[in-house]
Order: sequence, then C-alpha cells, then structure tokens
Amino acid sequence: MRRSTRLLGLVAAALLALPAAAEARHKDVDVQLLGLNDFHGQLEALDPALTSSGRILPAPGEAEVPAGGATYFAEHIRRLEAGHRNSLVVSAGDLIGASPLLSALFHDEPTIEAMNKIGLDLNAVGNHEFDEGVTELRRMQQGGCHAEAAEGKSCVFGRFKGARFGFLAANVVREDTGRPLFAPYAVKRFQGVKVGFIGMTLEGTPDIVSAAGIAGWDFLDEAETANRYARELRWRHGVRAIVVLLHEGGVPTPFAGINACNVSQPIQDIVERTTDEVDLFVTGHTHQPYNCVIDGRAVTSASSLGRLITDIDVKVSRRTRDVVEVKANNKIVTRDVTPDAGIGELIAAYQEKAAPLANEVIGELTGPITRAQDDSGESTAGNLIADAQLAASPGSVAAFMNPGGIRADIDAGPVTFGESFAMQPFGNNLVAMDLTGAQLRTLLKQQWCGQTAQRILQVAGVTYTWDQSVAASIVNTDCATAADPVSNLQVAGAPVADATVYRITVNSFLADGGDRFSVLREGTNRVGSLVDTDALAQYFATGPKSPPAQDRIAVIP
Repeated sequence: MRRSTRLLGLVAAALLALPAAAEARHKDVDVQLLGLNDFHGQLEALDPALTSSGRILPAPGEAEVPAGGATYFAEHIRRLEAGHRNSLVVSAGDLIGASPLLSALFHDEPTIEAMNKIGLDLNAVGNHEFDEGVTELRRMQQGGCHAEAAEGKSCVFGRFKGARFGFLAANVVREDTGRPLFAPYAVKRFQGVKVGFIGMTLEGTPDIVSAAGIAGWDFLDEAETANRYARELRWRHGVRAIVVLLHEGGVPTPFAGINACNVSQPIQDIVERTTDEVDLFVTGHTHQPYNCVIDGRAVTSASSLGRLITDIDVKVSRRTRDVVEVKANNKIVTRDVTPDAGIGELIAAYQEKAAPLANEVIGELTGPITRAQDDSGESTAGNLIADAQLAASPGSVAAFMNPGGIRADIDAGPVTFGESFAMQPFGNNLVAMDLTGAQLRTLLKQQWCGQTAQRILQVAGVTYTWDQSVAASIVNTDCATAADPVSNLQVAGAPVADATVYRITVNSFLADGGDRFSVLREGTNRVGSLVDTDALAQYFATGPKSPPAQDRIAVIP
C-alpha cells in the first residue's frame, strides 16, 4: 500500500513539473550588452578643468560631470555586470589610434592590455584601427613585437600577447579574394539561444587613413554587408537575434541629452537600408551620445574616450529565438567609485616607461608659442601646426587646423616629444583633398554660420579678411542663406577663383566634417597620410622654429 502511494505521488509530481518545464523552455532569455566606442586609448583620467574631454554634459541646462579614465571605466563595467548571468562587453571601433601619449608611444599595446583586463569581448574595427596599417592591426589581435621594440616602444614588459577579444571586420575584404580581414561576425550562445554580432567600419575609411597601409583591401557598403551576413547567420547558423557593431554614426542636432536622439546622416540611411533581421545597432565614429529608435530598431552611441557606457538589455524569445525587446541607457562613467587597482597598476607601469621617451628633445623654439588668439582668431601655436601639416603634404597649397585640437603652449627653448604631443594630442591622420574656390569660401563662412559661437580655423598658405559685424550676424544661422563675411581671400598669394580646384590638407577629424565644417565632407580625391602628431614632430626636427607671425587673417569692425 505504501509503495502504491509513493508511486502515485511521483506521478503527480511529474505531471505538475511538466508545465513548469515547458514554461522554462519558453521563458525569454535576458542578455546584457555593455557598449563603448571611440575609446582612442584614453587610459588616463583627463582633468575636467583643463579639457572638455574630461567631462560630459548629461543634458542641456545641467552641470557637466567629470567622466572617464580606465580605472573608473573598469569599475563601472564590473558593477554593471554584477548579477547578470548573460553579459557581454562590445565596442563599435576606434578602440585604438588617435591615442594619447601613454598609449601611442607603445603602439597602443597598453590599451589592448587594459581591455583584456576589463573583459572586452568584441571590437568592430574603426578607421583609426588602420592608422598604422593592416599588418600592425593584425599584430594587435595576434600579438608579437613592433619593429620599435629595440627602442623601448614595444613589448616593454615581455612579448605582447595581443587581444584576448575578437576583432570583427565584415566589410574589409581583400581585393583579390573578397575574404574579410578578420571574422565578419561572431555567434554567442546564452542559455540555449544564439546571438550574432556583425562588426564593420565605415565604408569611407580609405579616405581618412594612409593608402599605403591598406593597399590591396576594399571597404564595402555597410548596409549591403550587414544584409549579406544577416542572411548567412540566419540560414547557416540558425541565428535570429542579430546585433550590428558599426563604426559609423550621426550627430544629434540639436543636442538634447545623452539619451536623446534626433541624429543626422549617415547612420539613418544605413539602418533604413539594412534588413529587419538586424535588431540592434551599436554605433560610433562621430563621438556623439545618442539613444535612438530608427526604422523600428534601437541605435546607440556612447560618446567617446570612455566617458559613457551604453547599458543595453536585450530580451530574446526561446520559442522564436528572435529579439522581442531592447532597452538601452547611456550611463556616465563617473569618478565617484573606487578605481580598479589592476588597471591602475598597469597605467602606472607604462607611465614610468613613458617618461624618458616623452622627455626626448626633438627640436627648439626661439620664442614661446601659445594658443592665445589675437583679434583675428590667429594663434602662434595654430599657425605653426598648420605650417607643419602643409610641409608634410606635398602637392597641397593650403592647410587648415581646428583650434579645439590645440591643447597646450610650449615655452622657448628645447622642445620635447612630450611637449609636442601635449600641444596636439589627438593623433588624427592628415587628409589631402580637392576643394573648389567656392567650397573654400563656404569652409571659411562655416566658421560662423551653423556654429553656436565663432570657431576660427588656423591656416597655412591662406590669407583673407573677415568683417566682424557680418560674422556676428550669421552665428548660429543657416549657411545657405547667410551673408559672407570673408573678403580678399588668397591661396599661395593669388586671389581665389570659385571654379578653380585647390589641393588642401586637414586632419581626419575635420575631413569627416568635425566641428560642423560639413563642406569638407564634399572634398574629392581624398588621400590619407601620416598622423598629425608625427607631422608636427618631423617639422620640429627640421631646425629651430620661431613663433610664426600672426599676419594671415585680418579683421575689420
């Protein structure tokens, strides 16, 4: 009798368990993605009192918040991951390149090592990953020593082991075979469901990096590439939940907060041309924060330099294996947490190694150069940097430098590499392009129209006069209808003709339309060359330099 009762109890328990088991099988799976982009080797916490790159504005009208620094970034990642069974850290490119001295001196090995410690899982290549060419980028993934190891600039703590996370490059393919440089996608499994990640850089990468470093490689259309691999993920691997990590983005206009949207092209066009099988786009390149829904899909970006982390909650159906919900939130990497000790030790070790290299004398100044602008907007530092860029650009007749890229003054006397780098620290590639005379006039007009305040470009090979009253009247107005405050425009000593084509040089930040100089996106026959920090160092090395005269731009009331 007892045995029968026991059997009946077991049968009843099994029957009760069946609905619970079925419910578990069909319960949605929660996946957390922690997104970053455009880190650019910013390991050290920047002083928010000295640079806007050390702080972030949460929303218009609010106070800016000190943000960033790899030690704080690592701790925020740890806290965000706590309690999540399924969590992945993903990057939308420019993890390295255009890096500060601490990382750039050692060919970005410190940044890769830091990201290994932080636990980065995937990085879609960005344009700056190609700054030193394909061969060097492969070394970042695979490990090994740079040729400058003998100079103490690589493998300083033993053989560099490379990235423990995967690089993705779906749209970077060999010209002769069509094979991608790195894996086009990765498939991750969470509690029995698969999520696919397609990684890409912007199609326009060849326009803003050195051609020699990417010879033999094609950069394909982003939407077409995403569509191809979304089909492959679905039909070959049974993946229905698909994320695109894309190093391309837009600009929120006007800026309405780190979790607002209203972004411009090109990201909107790319998303709208991408198959609905893609559920989420983690983007970058424009250094902007946004949290959007475009064409029914979530589209995010986490500003730059490790100041934000995008916390993305993805709900995947066990039954359909597809994404049923996406929630995203850009969170500030505040400095009110305990810094990560391991990352701190890594940074300190490289700081010690960097000191003698930073102190290497590369040139001499007969007088101080400063960022201080005269009434016309010129500075001696700006003129010298523009001169260096023009000298490094055979074939160009003019160079233009963004004033916001000039970060320090240098006193008279010996100039060290560290001082040169501190003055111009962003490490953007130089880009030569063709503009018509009419486009040059538009470029100069955009110093006021479309800007919230005047932004005077530093120039070499160019002279002109601008009218202060006219300029003031067109600030923050539509450039198409704005009056032109510029007159007496000359290039290489000759008056500019609207129909004539001029070869000019800018850095890659400006070439992408940075600082709202959108006409530079229209430049043709674009060729990338060496990094601007190298151009400046080479210019100093050619002999003693005097502070340039501030006689290139004139201003009238």
